[in-house]
Amino acid sequence: MNVREIDHIVLTVSNIEKSLRFYHEVFDMPILTFDGDRKAVLCGKQKINFQLADHPHQPVAAAPTPGSADLCIVVKDKMPAVINHLKSYYVTIIEGPVQKTGAHGNLTSVYVRDPDSNLIEISNY
Repeated sequence: MNVREIDHIVLTVSNIEKSLRFYHEVFDMPILTFDGDRKAVLCGKQKINFQLADHPHQPVAAAPTPGSADLCIVVKDKMPAVINHLKSYYVTIIEGPVQKTGAHGNLTSVYVRDPDSNLIEISNY
């Protein structure tokens, strides 16, 4: 098998509109509508799909739960600009900046939580 990349992930959330607003406004991710009325945001070449905890899209993971995701997004911006941007949206940085190791080497990262308390690592190489 020749795996190329991750196409999308699905976040189980308590309120899709609230999640869309957060990812679109804070991270400037474009909102997508697909399969009729399903919602997602574009994250680089991948997308993040949203589903409601009490109405998940089938097939579904064994225990879809809001707040159980831990993901890292890579940005081009320098970390001081990232921190200022987050502060301008009143997003609390819960850790960082710290040095981490990503898929392609050393990262500088800060950590925040989305509206469902998913852990979002914002990093640059």
